Amino acid sequence: MSRDVTPFHVAFDEADLTDLRDRLSRTRWPEPQTVDDWSQGVPLAYLRELAEHWRTAYDWRPAEARLNALPQFRTEIDGLGVHFLHVRSPHTDALPLLLSHGWPGSVVEFLDLIQPLTHPEDPADAFHVVCPSLPGFAFSDKPSTPGWTVERTAAAWAELMGRLGYDRYAAHGVDWGSFLTGVLGETDAAHLVGVHLAMPFARPPQEQVALDDRDLAGLAALKEFQQNEGGYSVIQATRPQTLGYGLTDSPVAQLAWMVEKYWAWSDHDGDLEKLVPRDTLLDCVTLAWLCRTGASSARIYWESHNKMALAPVHVPAALSVFPKDARMPRAWCEGRFTDLRRWTDHGRGGHFPALEQPELLVEELRSFFRTLR
Repeated sequence: MSRDVTPFHVAFDEADLTDLRDRLSRTRWPEPQTVDDWSQGVPLAYLRELAEHWRTAYDWRPAEARLNALPQFRTEIDGLGVHFLHVRSPHTDALPLLLSHGWPGSVVEFLDLIQPLTHPEDPADAFHVVCPSLPGFAFSDKPSTPGWTVERTAAAWAELMGRLGYDRYAAHGVDWGSFLTGVLGETDAAHLVGVHLAMPFARPPQEQVALDDRDLAGLAALKEFQQNEGGYSVIQATRPQTLGYGLTDSPVAQLAWMVEKYWAWSDHDGDLEKLVPRDTLLDCVTLAWLCRTGASSARIYWESHNKMALAPVHVPAALSVFPKDARMPRAWCEGRFTDLRRWTDHGRGGHFPALEQPELLVEELRSFFRTLR
């Protein structure tokens, strides 16, 4: 296995974009939903309008140029090619920070964070940013054999940070990246200064603990989520290959499958595009479409959904809870994160803080890790 780290450049052929537009023009649409809201899925009128914008007005090349303006690399770890951004701060004593995305995300979600994290007004807040693509996502390889669990990915990320010369680093994660960051806290404590998680999860403690109104409301919301929003995870955890045929063949299927989650899990007033610009949403979807990751990105659910131990994390931890995201009881989280230094119930935000509230997230990361440098 080669340990080489080689530069990477994004360069999709124009033929791929022409094919995308052609497929969009030949979409076979279903009839409209029988309700006037999103309770049956993405409304037909909205999706047709968004798909038409994708076909006639959207331009992928600015997103490609934005990625290529940053140092990108690939390296082989545990037999898998891993893609990552590695943006060093001009401040040599900056703290290395590992950012881990989830599903349906990608490194695109973190692009607005990189400049303020690497070039802060106060050099004492500077970070060197490492942002990998999860196995099966974007420009990382698609695993050809089973076994790429969250735990195995966390071990690969620890290897990556060591390979880049960082024997001391911080870590942040959202969605699957949150679980991954928690596992790093379990397994790579010797090198971690601390972890910051959005959407922390923990198991209920053996002993009885008091729950406040927010805790009870959070548990009720999780139950409702599983009943009314959790169908995607059941499909991806059981039949990702079957789902992948549609997502890989139909750009509108890929669009609907992803945009529904950005709409449902973000904190907005009913108009998602006031919060996350239309072309930013399409950057996320287009990357998944061009990389053909409909099946491969879903397999993380098949590998790890409801299968992790959620063992104790003893490194310093900060947990951010956003009102439109999952909320576990604080007492449960305190039982898992034994050195919990910071718990923040934010007043706004959802499941995608780097897209929805980038300034808030940057300040949260600065504030927490400032105490651990």
